[in-house]
Amino acid sequence: MSEQVRPVPADPFGPPAPAAPPAAPPAAPHGDPLALSDEQFAAAYGDRYPPLPYHQLLRAGPRFGFWWALLGTVLLAVTMVLLAPLVWLLPFVVGVALSGGDVGAWLLGVSSLSDPTPSMLAYLMLTLASLIPACWFVVRVVHGVRPRWLTSVAPRMRWRWFATCLGLAVVALVATVVVSAVLPAGTGGAETDGSLNAFTATTLWFLLVVVLIVPFQAAGEEYLFRGYLTQALGGVFGSRWVAVLLPALLFALAHGLGQSVPVFFDRFAFGVVAGVLVIATGGLEAAIAMHVLNNFLAFGLALAVGDLGSSLNPTGGSWWMIPSTLTQSLVFLGLTVLVARRTGLATHATGRALVASQRRV
Repeated sequence: MSEQVRPVPADPFGPPAPAAPPAAPPAAPHGDPLALSDEQFAAAYGDRYPPLPYHQLLRAGPRFGFWWALLGTVLLAVTMVLLAPLVWLLPFVVGVALSGGDVGAWLLGVSSLSDPTPSMLAYLMLTLASLIPACWFVVRVVHGVRPRWLTSVAPRMRWRWFATCLGLAVVALVATVVVSAVLPAGTGGAETDGSLNAFTATTLWFLLVVVLIVPFQAAGEEYLFRGYLTQALGGVFGSRWVAVLLPALLFALAHGLGQSVPVFFDRFAFGVVAGVLVIATGGLEAAIAMHVLNNFLAFGLALAVGDLGSSLNPTGGSWWMIPSTLTQSLVFLGLTVLVARRTGLATHATGRALVASQRRV
């Protein structure tokens, strides 16, 4: 039996599909596309399986279009707002009750997070981390695409590249500290008198939550906003700018409607830079690295000299904080794109890889 190759759907917003090639080279034995040489594969299937950038990878799946993308978005929104919080609520409530805590007070505290405990922070972070398997589920079940294509064009987590991005993020943080040092004092969003907070057992528990769980929380947000939404919107509208700007807007709005304009702009700008990074590098690794280091810095400063409740609910904020945060994002963007180009990092999925992926479980 010959292997049936699914073509990439035509882009309704793009130019007309090119005419079929006049003649295809002879197929390999048994008509196996992967048994063809690179030249034969390009001539026979290049029009149906062209190299795809990250933001259009869902177009190669069997179920793609506006309504499929809307269905996936709704399912993930319900998961983030309702399903994941309910699933994690039971074990935490049982844990609070078994430890002799006041369950009612804990529920009130976790609803506002104005004065969070380590368990409240862990609950919030695990809820957001649940977006990782949720996005994998939607991509596989709704769109019929292997979940690994949500990570990168490889398709996998490129761990060496991720480690490189972490190093570059540290350099960007140093640049941020330098810029912050020359800005007027007290212009950030956090309330602090400049003195160090006491290091207590509670501080230690907070640090454990930050180090062990926050990376997964940051990755969960990236899988949703720069992963699924970027691929869904980028594929439907056929525009990389829609794939960058609309998820960035939703990312900023998802942090709450009570934000000040500077705080909202800061999060929107972060989302734009992260979206550009994903498309420019062909994967989520750089965006996750930037998000993890950004959250480490924010939580670390809150625990050291600020207030964690204010860090989780920054309704204030000044425009003076924008130069330092933009410095971090733009320095990281420039360094990452430069290193990616110098190392020849793949930014498109090859047609051969897309065909091979359809055969694997």
